[in-house]
Amino acid sequence: MPDDFEPKSAIKNASMLGLQTGALGLVYSTLQNALGQHSSGALGVFTRTGSTITFFAAMGAAFAFTEATVANQRQKNDPYNGAAAGCAAGFLAGIRARSLPIALGGCAFLGTTVGIFDKAGAFTGTESVLSDEQRSKFFKKPLDLKSSSQS
Repeated sequence: MPDDFEPKSAIKNASMLGLQTGALGLVYSTLQNALGQHSSGALGVFTRTGSTITFFAAMGAAFAFTEATVANQRQKNDPYNGAAAGCAAGFLAGIRARSLPIALGGCAFLGTTVGIFDKAGAFTGTESVLSDEQRSKFFKKPLDLKSSSQS
């Protein structure tokens, strides 16, 4: 089965996922603000824990941009694209912690995790289409009860 590659817009993907993960960051920041004890009031979502929103948006944008860029450079849709994107997002998480070992560990962990999930088809939701011959080899053959009961 040939891999039909269609180029992806890295900027479009990064901005879309950045906005979506930024919205998720807003929800998380709101929860942080609501559960914390402080005198900032409702604006604490932006003033006290607002960096969470930016961080979530940056990780999502970095992931999407890297995945599209790697896919366009390699002209392939495979798990290596997701692994590279996971590595970029994990590295960004380590940079936020201001630690190079954490950045390298985050790159290795998130890159491996996303690569495995992409290989399994969990993130993209795509499944490889099996031919009838491959499908018949994979599934067990039903027992022929008539011929075994006559013996």
